[in-house]
Amino acid sequence: MHLDIGYVKIYVSRFAETTYNLEQRKYNSAMCFKICFHTSIFFQRQNRWWVCSLYRCYITRIACCLTSSILCTAVHVHCPFSISDPHSVVNSTNSRFWRSYHNSGKFDLTDMTHPHMWYPKAREKKRNVYLHVGPTNSGKTYNALKRLEASSSGVYCGPLRLLAREVAQRLNKINVPCNLITGQERDEIEGAKHTSVTVEMADVTTEYQCAVIDEIQMVGCKSRGFSFTRALLGLCSDELHVCGDPAAVPLIQRILEATGDLVTVQYYERLSPLVPLKSPLGSFSNIKAGDCFVTFSRRGIYSLKKRIEMEGKHLCSVVYGSLPPETRTKQATMFNDDTSDLNVLVASDAIGMGLNLNISRIIFSTMMKFDGFNFRELTISEIKQIAGRAGRYGSKFPVGEVTCLDAEDLPLLHSSLKSPSPIIERAGLFPTFDLLALYSRLHGTDFFHPILERFLEKAKLSPDYFIAECEDMLKVAAIVDDLPLGLYDKYLFCISPVDTRDDISVQGLVQFAENYARKGTVRLKEIFTPGTLQVPKTHNQLKELESVHKVLELYVWLSFRVEDSFPDREVAASQKSICSMLIEEYLERSGWQPQGRRKFLGGPQKLLRKYDASQMHKYFQEVDARPK
Repeated sequence: MHLDIGYVKIYVSRFAETTYNLEQRKYNSAMCFKICFHTSIFFQRQNRWWVCSLYRCYITRIACCLTSSILCTAVHVHCPFSISDPHSVVNSTNSRFWRSYHNSGKFDLTDMTHPHMWYPKAREKKRNVYLHVGPTNSGKTYNALKRLEASSSGVYCGPLRLLAREVAQRLNKINVPCNLITGQERDEIEGAKHTSVTVEMADVTTEYQCAVIDEIQMVGCKSRGFSFTRALLGLCSDELHVCGDPAAVPLIQRILEATGDLVTVQYYERLSPLVPLKSPLGSFSNIKAGDCFVTFSRRGIYSLKKRIEMEGKHLCSVVYGSLPPETRTKQATMFNDDTSDLNVLVASDAIGMGLNLNISRIIFSTMMKFDGFNFRELTISEIKQIAGRAGRYGSKFPVGEVTCLDAEDLPLLHSSLKSPSPIIERAGLFPTFDLLALYSRLHGTDFFHPILERFLEKAKLSPDYFIAECEDMLKVAAIVDDLPLGLYDKYLFCISPVDTRDDISVQGLVQFAENYARKGTVRLKEIFTPGTLQVPKTHNQLKELESVHKVLELYVWLSFRVEDSFPDREVAASQKSICSMLIEEYLERSGWQPQGRRKFLGGPQKLLRKYDASQMHKYFQEVDARPK
């Protein structure tokens, strides 16, 4: 079987006029263009250039790349090769030829100054882009979603699984069939022409009538910003609705100048008032139903929860990033429910997006946060995002309030709420695997760490972009480079959602990678052997169970990408559910329990009966099945 990707003919004149016809699509440009097709290595034979790999090759800035000796000539590219053996025709001579051509400076793979040309399908359209910008709780996303609902086909791209799931449920509820696709979930509805995804899962090859990108200010995020840039530049839709903070508007407008899209900006005002209080909370006896305390560590959250509940007036829900998403959702649901005794919330900045919460008053217990490197003050954007969660429009608290636990923190709170968020100057960018694969071939190595490190050192960017933070990826690369894996497999493990600051998560990744390299198949039962699953009794045991949940999520993530090699997805999903139930049981047991009052929303104990010890024993033979 042979694959004929397309016939490409490039005419190069002194004005660098170019044309191509690839898969029946036409494109014309002057001075700068990029052709994308599933290839990687070019070599010359009989005055033609031939292509010999299934990877994608990018030809950029043709005016600068081609030498004067081939100006005013025609270059013919045809792609015949066997899918079963795509590398068989590549030899070291060809690699040396192309490597020398790259090193000559005439063709630079590290030139990332025109990332909008990585997405030729989107460039074929003149998209109508609508920027919906305003503060939290202003209705900007609501209006974008109304347009998505009315479209014949569409996609929603959100920053969190919780948001993606919420949008999918919303559309399905009004009889607009909608798929849900995240890194760890697939819920495909028959006949659905709408899809709700986490932004990393955005499909830039499918055409839509309408697309929505939520929380676009995250384009400036050091670690995830490149995924928002990819969606912004690559989504192929007639209409693109982009929602977020006004601080992103100038950058988005500059970025989209190069695409030729028509951009319209719509500003929104907050729908319900937010009142910064002039006095701090003072005594804990002043806590009332609907309050939300914000702090930034697991230990701080549980310390506050215990202190509040010891007063004997309130019970607390907790929400923080390390909790499983299912547990976060249930904790939020119990806080929102009028029949539940959990009427105070203690949370981290994880409440800043992704959960609809009926909060009356936000109380900052501290204005300092550890960001993984240093303790620092909260930024203006962080303060406004968190404070804005109070007084959600349409909730039982029509006016939101915000204050601090300590009076010394009030000046920073007040000044931040009065100030506009700092303008976002640059968007994140990261090379595609295809670029890195070609770069590695040119340098004659499959070691991912040196290739990535060298590429990032040499990368050339326009002033509107920065290279995404990839310290965690490099840490993983250093591990997998010692294993007999291909470059794509190494890349896959490097981009997987592993918490490199969590020893158990890293150990899980290493075991998965080693088993995959050695056997080609990773059975979950071979990884999780000793130990028991039980309700945590201490904070350390809780942290360990949260880490086990992360490892199980990693397995599910890998199973969606290398399905045959990670066949125990259902088992992993079941164990994830068990972890969530056990964590919920811990949260219930850890609180103050007034006699005769325990009305939880079908609480954890009821749910746990669905996963008794005998069922756990089916998957983990070492689980203690004795009655507790």
